[in-house]
Amino acid sequence: HHVLGKPAYNQSDNSDAPASMEVETQIGDYSINFMVFPDFPKDGERGRLNLYASNIDSGESFRGTVHFKVRTDSWFADDNEEELGSQQPKDFVYRQGFEISEDGNYIVTAEFEANGEPYIIDVPLRVGTPKTIGPLAIAIDIILISLVGVSLLQRRKKLGSRVQKAKEEENL
Repeated sequence: HHVLGKPAYNQSDNSDAPASMEVETQIGDYSINFMVFPDFPKDGERGRLNLYASNIDSGESFRGTVHFKVRTDSWFADDNEEELGSQQPKDFVYRQGFEISEDGNYIVTAEFEANGEPYIIDVPLRVGTPKTIGPLAIAIDIILISLVGVSLLQRRKKLGSRVQKAKEEENL
């Protein structure tokens, strides 16, 4: 992870450090290339998003404003979308810095409008090492514990009714 003897995550915006993710997609009339730097984003450290958009037919680069947002990627997340900023292109690339203070999974959204059409690109972003036990695992654990509890209660009821039945048969 070192380039020229320096850690890649400490390189400047103009460095050739590897991206943690590169997404290439087509949406509407545009071909999109979206990259996340550094190669392993960590909580509390600065990172950078690069977006390049070009018209599929003409190859001309998009020159409007791109708005960047981030939100937690979770089923139980509130409306926690945070505005990162709005950028104009520099050398046909939109660069947006970010700093996320907690490890976890996030969704970065880039939005722009061209020819009256809205364009929205969502890209997953992992920061640091997320918790191994997430909300889904907790929900599954609760369901399993409940099923085992109900099963034990039913077994105890059946055993109690058998004992009761046996006592009644002895008394006859």
